[in-house]
Amino acid sequence: MKYYSLNYNSQDVSFLDAVRKGLAPDRGLYFPSDIKKLPNTFFENIHNLSDHEIAFQVIHQFVGGDIPDSRLKKIVEETLSFDFPIVPITDSIATLELFQGPTLAFKDVGARFMARCLAYANEVEKKEKLTILVATSGDTGGAVADGFYKVDGINVVILYPKGKVSEIQEKQLTTLGENIKAIEIDGVFDDCQDMVKSAFIDNDLIQNVALTSANSINIARWLSQMFYYFIAYKNRLHPEKKLVVSVPSGNFGNLCAGLVAKKMGLPVDQFIASTNINDTVPDYLNSGTYTPKKSKATLSNAMDVGDPSNFIRIQKLFNNDIFKLKKILKGYHYTDTETKKAIKEIHEVSGYIADPHGAVGYLGLKDFLKNTTDDYQGLFLETAHPIKFVDTVEATLKTTVEIPKRLESILNREKTSIPISRYDELKSFLLKR
Repeated sequence: MKYYSLNYNSQDVSFLDAVRKGLAPDRGLYFPSDIKKLPNTFFENIHNLSDHEIAFQVIHQFVGGDIPDSRLKKIVEETLSFDFPIVPITDSIATLELFQGPTLAFKDVGARFMARCLAYANEVEKKEKLTILVATSGDTGGAVADGFYKVDGINVVILYPKGKVSEIQEKQLTTLGENIKAIEIDGVFDDCQDMVKSAFIDNDLIQNVALTSANSINIARWLSQMFYYFIAYKNRLHPEKKLVVSVPSGNFGNLCAGLVAKKMGLPVDQFIASTNINDTVPDYLNSGTYTPKKSKATLSNAMDVGDPSNFIRIQKLFNNDIFKLKKILKGYHYTDTETKKAIKEIHEVSGYIADPHGAVGYLGLKDFLKNTTDDYQGLFLETAHPIKFVDTVEATLKTTVEIPKRLESILNREKTSIPISRYDELKSFLLKR
């Protein structure tokens, strides 16, 4: 398998080269040269396959021969060391819990898979020490920090917007130490992401520092998110019904992975892009004009993205044909007030405690279902444990959210971060490392 740049001005590369580079030299996102459909027998027999067997078959074509099958199977097993429960909310709506991993966020899958792929690459290629530069609006930072903690040959530098991540999210990315460094940016997530992108085209840095990214722009982070869509299909509650999946969306890597899964033959009838007031993509689906916007802070902070990087991949999947895209993808957006009402409603009808991102996904699913007469099984993704947004959830529900045991020790650790406000400060820091 080869990967090419969506800016079409760089050489094609292998899987491991694309993982190490993150972005192509022309600043384009890498995209697979081919996406093959899985055979019908795979879906006919999916109930007889373990989660590990499913994931291996799903990712194999994208890795090609870069990683031996035996090692790839081990990487998959170590990545998927936790479950993805489906919890019913109503007769037609259920949630897929993606927060059962070590940092209580859906991004654990991609971070763990990428870390293990890079660890293998370092073993066989013996290249210079790699610096992973990543921007986070919340959960990416913690997942990447955990996934790469103490991995030989890799330093991690995480940029996050000051005062715009929850306390627990901040603790997860600022308290590990060792090879993990946190940079606190005086700005919003888009400013963090712009600095990361600038670093990847800065000749001084490129010549002196081996950089890659662990955001969903990286193919290992992005493509491995397909795993839980296939696993959810195997475990769906109503196999006789058509399936619609609502994805709380920020940088759109998760949704894009789901759409790749559909291109591979996964029988999901519809996808929903559910966003907060950062509604660039829902607006595009309604107007036909893609207009990036300055991001705005909300309760669902991991979705506070005004110019989602991965949407260009979604457009490529559909050859920039908005009419084909709209047949499969609907878009809805919601305010914080609507989000809090949804958290209350979910709890009232089922006793389930959702975080703000899951609540936005629930709202998108509800709006879709009320506008169709077809008989659907609706699934919305619950992307983070509610404890990560404990102030919002407890104030909304007037209840207490129990702290998972694996988080208790983190809350008592001391935060260590480096404050910066300009790109030249980041550049200086990276060169000194």
